[in-house]
Amino acid sequence: MRAVGSARDWDAASERLLRELAPEVLGVVARRFRDFPSAEDAVQEAMLAAFRQWPKEGLPENPRGWLIRVACRRMTDLVRSEIARRERETAASEEEQPAAQPFEASEGEMDPQDTLILLFMCCHPALSASSAIALTLRAVGGLTTVEIANAFLVPEPTMAQRIRRAKQSIRLSGAPFRAPTFQERADRLPAVLRVLYLIFSEGYASSVGDRLQRLDLAREAIRLTRCARALMPADPEVAGLLALMLLTDARRTARTGRDGELIPLDKQDRSLWDSDEIAEGAALLQFALSKGVMGLYQLQASIAALHDEAIRAEDTDWPQILALYVLLQSVAPGPMVTLNQAIAVAMTHGPARGLEHLRALDGDESLRTHYRLDAVRAHLFEMLGDLEPAIRHYRAAAAGTSSLPEQHYLNAQAARLEEAREPRKNHNPHPTS
Repeated sequence: MRAVGSARDWDAASERLLRELAPEVLGVVARRFRDFPSAEDAVQEAMLAAFRQWPKEGLPENPRGWLIRVACRRMTDLVRSEIARRERETAASEEEQPAAQPFEASEGEMDPQDTLILLFMCCHPALSASSAIALTLRAVGGLTTVEIANAFLVPEPTMAQRIRRAKQSIRLSGAPFRAPTFQERADRLPAVLRVLYLIFSEGYASSVGDRLQRLDLAREAIRLTRCARALMPADPEVAGLLALMLLTDARRTARTGRDGELIPLDKQDRSLWDSDEIAEGAALLQFALSKGVMGLYQLQASIAALHDEAIRAEDTDWPQILALYVLLQSVAPGPMVTLNQAIAVAMTHGPARGLEHLRALDGDESLRTHYRLDAVRAHLFEMLGDLEPAIRHYRAAAAGTSSLPEQHYLNAQAARLEEAREPRKNHNPHPTS
């Protein structure tokens, strides 16, 4: 055993190590026992055992092998228990399953495809997006149920039930633990990338709670996408998604003020942007574009890159961004694309044109009452100098969001415009004094 140092050192080192090892260990156990849901439970128990024992005893010489041994012992107990149950229920001894023997892990047990298999299993078509995200964070990310519940602000029993239903769906589907075929990979890759992007988006701009960002989720999404990139290095959409994450995450430090308040893109101190992430993201984007396929994530990464390239907000190439949104609308049409495109229209052709573009969303039930539609309208009315509707839409947007930092920001914008409006009301062009 190796000493782990201070408690703070242990917390940081153990969290990083266990999350990196989780998919490797689960891959070995699931492949050996051919039972993904039970293997996932066994690995979680092994990780909890590590949290209890390693701080006291020190890190084992082979942490991965230690976790595999503990998880496999748990699986062996489950197999033996199942055999005993079957023996009690039937006398048909020929149907008995041989008990698994204690397992000693070796470095050669890890199949490099295991992480990929886990990602594709967690994004099974039978699962909802929320269930797929939760299962991915637990099985591939190594997060505990408590951590995932805290991240999404739901009670632990609720999240545990969500994960349990997800694993039951996979069990009932009969999906084997094996590398996906070429067709299965092609069919399911969009769902895998969507889940990873949703995790990142929730981490970069939290939809609920008192924090604007959840750094742990954003970093976990980037780590998992790096895993996908390592396993599928030639895929342009995987590279495009990782590029998009890095080019967006590069602005993270500048997005919040001293008290955690939101700072919009055009007001950020761009010297705080992470130049290393921008450089890596740009290189990945260049690789993705060189493949000659313009997909959803390459287009979004290209837009992010144009923002990152601008030294000042006023240097942003809005006409090029608008052209990319037009292309994105043809590749992946949707109300959020239309909403963002309206901003690019306003910045290129003026706020009146942007407001006109937004009218297409009035009949869209999924976005008609969404706070972002009100927020964009408020901004465009402000650009137009029409303060009354700008204030009204800022207030409506603030009432519609569950994110406290966004709520505070939107209310502050309304209050600022109300202050600017008062002198106009009180101004008398023909004083009698």
